[in-house]
Amino acid sequence: MRIYMDEVINAVCLHMADRRGVQPAEVEVELAWDEEYGYTAEVWVQGRSQFLVESNLLEAIEQYVLRQYGIRAFRSQITLGLDDEIWADIAV
Repeated sequence: MRIYMDEVINAVCLHMADRRGVQPAEVEVELAWDEEYGYTAEVWVQGRSQFLVESNLLEAIEQYVLRQYGIRAFRSQITLGLDDEIWADIAV
C-alpha cells in the first residue's frame, strides 16, 4: 500500500491536531528531505513552529493508516520515499 504526499500531510495534520487539542484545519505542514536530517516536517499550530523528524512522521502515518484504513502497521513496515514528492509505502 502506498500513500502519497497529500495523505502524508493529512496524517501529520491529524496527529498534531490530536496532540495539541486543535482542529486539523488549524495545522499547517511542510514536508522536506535533506541529506543531513532525512525526512522532516515543519508544523505550524496556533502561530508556533515545530520541527518533526522521521520517527515523528512514521508515528503519524501509523495512526493515520489505522484510523483511515483499519490497518495496524508498525514503523518497521513503513518506508518513506521521494520522487517528485514524498510518499510512504506500508507493507501489509
